Amino acid sequence: KNEATLKLLEQIKVADAFVFASPEYNYSMAPALKNALDWGSRLPGNEGFNGKAASLISSGGGMRGSRSQYHVRQVAVFLDLFVLNKPEVFLSSFDGTFDKESLELVSEGAQGNLVAQLEALKELSLKMNPK
Repeated sequence: KNEATLKLLEQIKVADAFVFASPEYNYSMAPALKNALDWGSRLPGNEGFNGKAASLISSGGGMRGSRSQYHVRQVAVFLDLFVLNKPEVFLSSFDGTFDKESLELVSEGAQGNLVAQLEALKELSLKMNPK
């Protein structure tokens, strides 16, 4: 394993929860996200993901990356991750949600959805693994 992979695995182990953000890529998640999940699945006893909470954010065209989120949910079953059901965050890559120059998220509605999702993820994570 190279240095970047070892760092990723350590970060996975110490994370309280996960936010997976990915554009839709051929009806699925981006290859880099799939590789990260696959490497994380190799930790002994699935110690990196087992019983932790996760949320999903996607972007894309007409369906705003929804198909990629459904694929991540399938993988999450194997990883024993508990994916937040609501609120869902699907972002359009083409309707002004992002600034065309800076690529920053500029839609106030989308920003509000992200805040709501992060608050719900925190609540779920604390319910599952109180500190």
